[in-house]
Amino acid sequence: MEVGVVVGVLIVLAVLALLGALSIRIVQQYQRGVVFRFGRVVAPVREPGLRLIIPVADRMVRVSMQTTVIDVPAQGAITRDNVTLTVDAVVYYRVVDPVKALVNVRQYPAAVLQISQTALRSVIGKVDLDTLLGDRDKVNADLKSVIDAPTEEPWGLNIERVEVKDVALPEGMKRSMSRQAEAERDRRARVIAADGEFQASRRLADASRAMADTPGAYQLRLLQTVADVAAEKNSTLVMPFPVELLRFFDRFARATPAEERQVAGEPTVASTGDGHRRDTGQRT
Repeated sequence: MEVGVVVGVLIVLAVLALLGALSIRIVQQYQRGVVFRFGRVVAPVREPGLRLIIPVADRMVRVSMQTTVIDVPAQGAITRDNVTLTVDAVVYYRVVDPVKALVNVRQYPAAVLQISQTALRSVIGKVDLDTLLGDRDKVNADLKSVIDAPTEEPWGLNIERVEVKDVALPEGMKRSMSRQAEAERDRRARVIAADGEFQASRRLADASRAMADTPGAYQLRLLQTVADVAAEKNSTLVMPFPVELLRFFDRFARATPAEERQVAGEPTVASTGDGHRRDTGQRT
């Protein structure tokens, strides 16, 4: 009798231990537990920690609440201005309602991937190439709104972020864009150079008018130029020749003898009617 009692007690303890093991569930901090009792969802959703369920009757499914990242494969699309290209993207999403994610959609990661591919082709077809390349934030926002609309309320998912990773253009389009960019840079360089020449000419004109009011400024400028050239330690010194000096020699060559003496500072002599000469000049 005592042996039978001991065996019975051991069997009961083993059954209780088995039932305890079957009823204990551990939910991690980043998870939520959804309990199905005979196929029906039992509220509330189990929070992280050690949780108990009814063995055989209950079944717990753990749903991760972490942000999930999926890569959208490269999709061939045609922009609004009829440019064929290949675009790929990345989608960040997380579960906000684990019950809807399990009950309303089957394999929600695959469903998000499929709707992301469709939305990517749809959004690319509504924008032109310049917008896709220059205003990437607007394209990303449009993609997020298109993907988030059918997934947040019905499926319990939140699309946190969508980004276009790479835009693959045809080689012919790349060459055309390269030539366009080169021509634009050349145009800007010519405009800047012309504007610089115009500003320099105005400054030189102002300087020439200021120097014309002070004749000695030309000589000072000449000496400054000579000093600048000599500072380079060159073996050859270029000496500018004043234009005014050339004009002086030109006038001197064309002048009459009386004008030459006047220019040289000698007194001029004029003849009178009685055969005598009269000094009409002054010595300086």
